[in-house]
Amino acid sequence: MSEPVSDAFVFFGATGDLAYKQIFPALQALTGRGHFEVPFICVAKSGWTLKKLKERLKESLEKHGGLHQEAYEKLSSRMVYIDGDYRESSTFDKLCTALQDSVRPLFYLAIPPSMFATVVEGLKQAGCLREPRVVVEKPFGRDLASARELNGILRSAFADHAIFRIDHFLGKEPIQNIYYTRFANSILEPLWNRNYIASVQVTMAEDYGVEGRGAFYEEAGAIRDVLQNHLLEIIAYLSMDPSSGDDPEAIRNESARLLRSVKPLDPSHVVRGQFRGYRDEPGVAPDSQVETFVAVRLYIDTWRWAGVPFYIRAGKCLPVTSTTVTIAFKRPPRETFGEVVPAFSNHLRFRLSPDVLIGLGIRVKVSGERRVGEDVELVAFRSEGETMAPYERLLGDAMHGDAALFASEGTAEEQWRIVEPILGNLTPLYTYDKVSWGPAEADQVIAQDGAWYNPKPVEGAR
Repeated sequence: MSEPVSDAFVFFGATGDLAYKQIFPALQALTGRGHFEVPFICVAKSGWTLKKLKERLKESLEKHGGLHQEAYEKLSSRMVYIDGDYRESSTFDKLCTALQDSVRPLFYLAIPPSMFATVVEGLKQAGCLREPRVVVEKPFGRDLASARELNGILRSAFADHAIFRIDHFLGKEPIQNIYYTRFANSILEPLWNRNYIASVQVTMAEDYGVEGRGAFYEEAGAIRDVLQNHLLEIIAYLSMDPSSGDDPEAIRNESARLLRSVKPLDPSHVVRGQFRGYRDEPGVAPDSQVETFVAVRLYIDTWRWAGVPFYIRAGKCLPVTSTTVTIAFKRPPRETFGEVVPAFSNHLRFRLSPDVLIGLGIRVKVSGERRVGEDVELVAFRSEGETMAPYERLLGDAMHGDAALFASEGTAEEQWRIVEPILGNLTPLYTYDKVSWGPAEADQVIAQDGAWYNPKPVEGAR
């Protein structure tokens, strides 16, 4: 049975950078599709007026995706602005007045986690909560203890099924394609286990730095920014068992169950790096120990995956921008033709960005009398980019009460449990040159299984 649609959208943090670059374009797209026709109430403490916010909305759309006049006018006409301090009850009194007869508002908290408790308490005290839903922006805490505390704060005001922990990565079409491809094709399932898979690699490479967000990155670093959430989500989709159906809660439960089986990261299997020049970025401490690169080896303690190493690598200022998954299959029990076969000869590759590609690596005989081979990759599928922006998909789902692409309480806490042993700069920090593949020490993480698969540049990519 489908859930009723939210009848108002309340946006805390509407004057921020995320709103400007991502949320306003997503809401315009939803409006253009006829999927956003509710009051749009923006709350922030910026000393702005509604006129200035509408100007900001228009500028955002012109610079990020294009202004579509009819959709813009509809969205703008529904916009209400409340300028006020989150610590003052008068702010929430104004909000309750603006909500009027709304029964099922969706509250979107694009604010620092330190303000969650203040806003939730303000909503409770003002009596704005009837059948509410809440979307919480990442990062969801800084460690396991803070994540549990935030979950407690949210549960004090919202039902479990009404809490949506958003991570735009889960809204990306290529991430969903991993799950679909695995379970829509029976050819993969017999091979998808420790008997046939030697190792799994995930590389998230970016060819740019922190781009003026040094102060934010000083609080996050690569472990908190992408490893704890994005990359562990990919690991879950790659290794989870099929859910009992396409029900959102069944999929989330299966993902959380898999993450419970991931062993906590061993600091001896972790290498952190920082690109040369990072400490010169605005907002970065001159003696910063924050990592802009991380490489790890992890294991999943299940019957299916026992003993199979999963290698994860993420970094900034690397040679390309690409997120790639490479599944290396075991070699045949003997090399019949006496060849020395290179690494990645038999593999399945998912390129998740900047475009989408599924490739199968096999070895074939070269022309001639000799029985010698060469490696080729059969491209099974290729598509260009996204059909729907992640925030458009996710905010639309939240409005409809569909939690399939949102992290559950258990998932968020399990992700923090996995990375907890390597938080706090407990491992050495190595420097690396820009446009390299990170510090040389990262090669030791994977040495027992060969080498990293380095994604190649994609034509037309940044």
